[in-house]
Amino acid sequence: MARSPGEDSVSPSASLRGTRETLSSDPELESLGSDSEINGFTSEKRTDKYGFLLKSDGGGELQEEVPVDVLRQREAKWLDMLDSWEKWMAKRHKKIKLRCQKGIPPSLRGRAWQYLSGSIVKMEQNKNKFEELDRMAGDPKWVDIIERDLHRQFPFHEMFVARGGHGQQDLFKVLKAYTLYRPEEGYCQAQAPIAAVLLMHMPAEQAFWCLVQICEKYIPGYYSEKLEAIQLDGRILFSLLRKVSTVSYKHLSKQKIDPILYMTEWFMCAFSRTLPWSSVLRVWDMFFCEGVKIIFRVALVLLKYTLGSSEKLKSCQGQYETMEKLKAIDPKYMQESFLIGEIVELAITERDVEREHLVQLKKWTEEFGELQCKQHPRMHGAKAINDLDAQNHKPLEHSPSIILPSGTAVGKKSKEMKQMEKEQEKKLAKAAKELEKGEKEKKKLEKRKSKSKVDQSNGNMKENGGEGTRDHRQAPVQPLIPRPNLKDTIKVHQSNESLCSKESEDTYL
Repeated sequence: MARSPGEDSVSPSASLRGTRETLSSDPELESLGSDSEINGFTSEKRTDKYGFLLKSDGGGELQEEVPVDVLRQREAKWLDMLDSWEKWMAKRHKKIKLRCQKGIPPSLRGRAWQYLSGSIVKMEQNKNKFEELDRMAGDPKWVDIIERDLHRQFPFHEMFVARGGHGQQDLFKVLKAYTLYRPEEGYCQAQAPIAAVLLMHMPAEQAFWCLVQICEKYIPGYYSEKLEAIQLDGRILFSLLRKVSTVSYKHLSKQKIDPILYMTEWFMCAFSRTLPWSSVLRVWDMFFCEGVKIIFRVALVLLKYTLGSSEKLKSCQGQYETMEKLKAIDPKYMQESFLIGEIVELAITERDVEREHLVQLKKWTEEFGELQCKQHPRMHGAKAINDLDAQNHKPLEHSPSIILPSGTAVGKKSKEMKQMEKEQEKKLAKAAKELEKGEKEKKKLEKRKSKSKVDQSNGNMKENGGEGTRDHRQAPVQPLIPRPNLKDTIKVHQSNESLCSKESEDTYL
């Protein structure tokens, strides 16, 4: 099976055994070491742009270069997106998807993967958790297995070439921390290449949380003890193959080749140990954005072009020949320029995957009973994860992670304090308006009182002066009803004031 540059053979002398002390920073171990010299490398470390060591003959993967001006434009666009990520995910997710299909700029790939997977949110919600796990000893059973696996992960990459070097130390930290974070799962060997790829693009803590998101959100259950999830996805892949390539489907059915025989490493390692490195990175860009359907598409494309015609099947008439052909896929079908276009054009959606998942799950239950591994629901890409995180963020806004004791001086006011102050200002303004209105009404009342007294005194003067004509506004000499006392007059004056005012206006007109 095709592998990353320079990963075809590993020297037996490279094995690591013992406890974590074997990973200490020994100057001899941190040098290039005998492993590299045996395999044709000199003390001058020459690498390709991905960090893989080149042999003295200068051979290596043929790489397609993106023009510098195009790369700078893409970097500017991605920086703009990352600076306002929530808005882009909410309103312009299709644009993010398109840019992931074009390829994330290398300088921003690690940061973009964290945003796409939601690991940056997960890390913020679990501050200092990784340091806490790193300080713990770990289960000796898992520690020993992890240490023995370290040297097998990309031994010709500059990060992992030195036995006990910083790359292997960080890989150990990430894998050991995961066994403590998910003790029910422990460690699976297929997790090591996943973690190693992440470490090539980000520090250990960020790589750990990105690994957690992959295991919990993108491919949950893949690394469980009985590998039930990977077996189920093998059935899903085989069923989808009928839709994509009938010839391949019939041939594999005729040869009775179980999907688990050829797709396990593809899916569990996300093709990191199968494709050329440029293709691996492009596939991972789309995988983080669109989810596991990208892994299905890659597998379907490889099966279609490897076994999809009668001409190609002439060389693989039996099980052994078919398996050998699948282990040595023609490199032209795995090249970035060919593969990425085929993946984008293949019409397999998350709805197709989920529909087939329900069908196969029902068949599995009828045959084997319920799944023993209780896994997280699978999230189909960044949009689904972001929407879930947005829901989980709402209650977190009102529960601060740091609670200060009462009376502690704080430089900035909290949102609650600002809101309370605004409400109090509104209440004070309303009370001031009501008070001002009351003062105006009081002045009007006093003015009308004084006016009515003047009118009454004028009427009395006319009556005492013997005038024959009486002012119609004057009260009668013999009132028909008893005159109320002073207190009653004051009480009813307000209710009659509008009438008095109206009568006065009519009189003057």
